[in-house]
Amino acid sequence: MAPKDSAQTTGDATREAPGTVVGRRKAARYVVPVAVAGVAAATIGLVPALADSGDPELPRITAQELVEKIAASDEQQLSGTLKISTDLGIPSFGGLTDSLLAGGSQGGDRSSVAPADRLTELTSGTHTLRLAADGPDRQRLSLMDKGSEYSIVHNGDDVWAYDSESDAVFHQRAEGGAQDGPAHKDVPGTPKEMAEKALDAAGDTTSVTVDGTARVAGRDAYQLLIKPKQSGSTVGSVRVAVDAENGVPLKFTLAPSGGGKAVVDAGFTQVDFAKPDASSFSFTPPKGAVVTEADELAAGADDQGGGAFHQDLAGLGDLGSADVIGEGWTSVAVIDAGSGAEGLSGKGAAGLPAEAQGLLGAFGDKATGDFGTGTVFKTRLVNALLTDDGKVYVGAVTKNALVKAADTAR
Repeated sequence: MAPKDSAQTTGDATREAPGTVVGRRKAARYVVPVAVAGVAAATIGLVPALADSGDPELPRITAQELVEKIAASDEQQLSGTLKISTDLGIPSFGGLTDSLLAGGSQGGDRSSVAPADRLTELTSGTHTLRLAADGPDRQRLSLMDKGSEYSIVHNGDDVWAYDSESDAVFHQRAEGGAQDGPAHKDVPGTPKEMAEKALDAAGDTTSVTVDGTARVAGRDAYQLLIKPKQSGSTVGSVRVAVDAENGVPLKFTLAPSGGGKAVVDAGFTQVDFAKPDASSFSFTPPKGAVVTEADELAAGADDQGGGAFHQDLAGLGDLGSADVIGEGWTSVAVIDAGSGAEGLSGKGAAGLPAEAQGLLGAFGDKATGDFGTGTVFKTRLVNALLTDDGKVYVGAVTKNALVKAADTAR
């Protein structure tokens, strides 16, 4: 029978265990960012869905040891096919983005080949991807579609993106290494980096156990089960299948607290840890293809003003510097639109463009509390409360938790 470890990594385990590489507190830190990382397009190819049948017999391992195994993994060469299914409970972002940007159709064809635009497709539906990696300076990710392919190729200082359907090419060059450029900023490049970032970020609000084994893409794997200890989170559990031999995450499933199908179910259907052929990372624009440089694209967006809604959103400020209420799975970020909500063309939801108000109406609920009144924008994972006085409360929490946070901040 597959091993199960009922010992949880909890808030009581705050001291580093003698002789271990990573203490129990660090083991607990693995979790919260993993839930979000499974949704972020830039990391989907690294924490990948569908397990083979079978329940292999493997040596017993504790949750702490399994987290340490992930952190110690140094596999930077691989190739494979992965499948990702995402159900956030909202339509495809491709159409929404265009509808929200004033004049979004102008220049839309020109910018659609850029990775930041195209990878939002992964936030909805089911997709098949092919991945190849050879260290931090060479990766290739291809999004397969019926009769077409969209590929991102990173080789040294160059990042290329190519859409075979439109024959359009995007190019970005980052002096001193592409990882220093915007396309790679703060994005974990390997499963090990992902684990290390997660270990540093999580707290004592999580239960971590080993819940049996599985076969994923023909490889034996342990299953790491991660569950919030707090109520009020929209995350029910996160299950990560970890390669028993090398510690690489092979499968990622995020289940919502409200039940139903997984929000994210992503993983390898085929994987090979041999060094990929160098040709995988070579790219030359096809003859006749239209090539757009990243700096040219940025300059064009500045000239056009980026659309009225884009300018309105600029007033919301930097999410990275937002205040945070609570901790762990029920933490809520607070974004102030500015004194008098100058960042919006009016106050709160009432000040948003008609397109945005329509979006809120389609997915939003009116909310009231000690904070006043506002609208809750809902998905199956991340919810946001936009108050009528121009503040935004956002987190992977329920509507009631958002209202409570807003009342607390009053």
